[in-house]
Amino acid sequence: MILGLSILNDYLLSASFWMKALQLIASLGLLVFIHELGHFMWARLFCVKVEKFYLFFDIGISKWDGSIFKFKPKKSETQYGVGWLPLGGYCKIAGMIDESMDTEQMKQPEQPWEFRSKPAWKRLLIMIGGVLNNFILAILIYAGMVYYWGEQYIPYKNATLGMTFNEAAHKIGFQEGDIPLSADGKQLVYLNNDEWQQMLTASEVKVLRHGTDTVSVAIPKNFILTSAKDFIDYRMPVVVESAIPGDAAAKAGIKKNDSFLKVDSVETTDFKALTAELQRNKGKTVQATILRDGKQQVVNMSIGSTGKIGVQFQAITSVYKVETKKYGLFSSIPRGIEMGCTQMVNYVQQFKYIFTKEGAQSLGGFGAIGSIFPDTWNWYSFWNITAFLSIILAFMNILPIPALDGGHVMFLLYEIIFRRKPGDKFMERAQITGMTLLIALLLWANGNDIYRWLIKPFLD
Repeated sequence: MILGLSILNDYLLSASFWMKALQLIASLGLLVFIHELGHFMWARLFCVKVEKFYLFFDIGISKWDGSIFKFKPKKSETQYGVGWLPLGGYCKIAGMIDESMDTEQMKQPEQPWEFRSKPAWKRLLIMIGGVLNNFILAILIYAGMVYYWGEQYIPYKNATLGMTFNEAAHKIGFQEGDIPLSADGKQLVYLNNDEWQQMLTASEVKVLRHGTDTVSVAIPKNFILTSAKDFIDYRMPVVVESAIPGDAAAKAGIKKNDSFLKVDSVETTDFKALTAELQRNKGKTVQATILRDGKQQVVNMSIGSTGKIGVQFQAITSVYKVETKKYGLFSSIPRGIEMGCTQMVNYVQQFKYIFTKEGAQSLGGFGAIGSIFPDTWNWYSFWNITAFLSIILAFMNILPIPALDGGHVMFLLYEIIFRRKPGDKFMERAQITGMTLLIALLLWANGNDIYRWLIKPFLD
């Protein structure tokens, strides 16, 4: 436990943690705002009163109402604000049972400007407005990305070191350096979410091994990734960009464009292998074999107690040849729609695994979400991750669970089909049940993060 606390403390004090946290808050803040704006827009379109519009929750503490910031424009019925608890947001619509649990209002006579007085189809549009906004936002982000940056990619054939895989992938037959060729007969070209999902859901993936052998890897039907982002990635070449003056690498004479080949007798031609050997030999002096100007050289290098040697490596796009597919303004829109729909379908296909033992154990909270952001600010990564999270938020909110938009939609569909509303008391109890379930899920997911950071390092 002490080891886990030490690791967590060091991480919380690092610039990497704060950069990831900043990106997470910015991304979720935008997504929550857009989601609640969807409810707000449809409510106002149908002349339904919106009492409060809040980013984050304003749960009161003692005499404080929980608002960090709030204001109410003149001649406006809506109070706008920012709460202190960054777990979401809400749009308090008059005449409905929602997160506020304002049951007293429901005991009063029905008013024409209330949610409950409107036809079912209008209430349905108000409830799905947030989900629609999140899905449209994802499409717009993807379209904007391909228009501005194009689609840059490294073909598998250009990755001379092949790919790297996590432990779960190794267990089913993948090996370091394998180059994907096809998934169930469909050609694989470069690593992206579409092809990642194709490999995950295929029954057979063919790879090129050792540059000459074509090997088939069977994918089990119940294959669950223990760390999805690490399932497959490009093997990162270790070509030096710069060595920090005074650190181990600089003292050993390491220069720009040097490539690490071995640490002592162990091959370290990719970043994963090199960092593993540096950690294994921390605090020791080792012989490092490097490649400089086409010739091998051996240098003595003293590795610090942290396993760091003070080297910045060249970006993978500087080492491997990158190809770019350009899109015009009009062609970027259908591509954005295609990317958004593909992401939604892929996520839905994977969602069923959450209900398995392995899926429940791999579920992550805010820490897991934050960890997918890069250590430094990168606009491409930020928008790509934000678009993906927007897809997730849209899908999760439409699930037929009371307290979520999908729960309200479910009851509205019941009303449309059977021509009668569920009772207010039933809706109140359903809301409480749904909120209890969501809080339990939130605690479970974030508990998994705490286990991984604090408890697992101690057990290992």
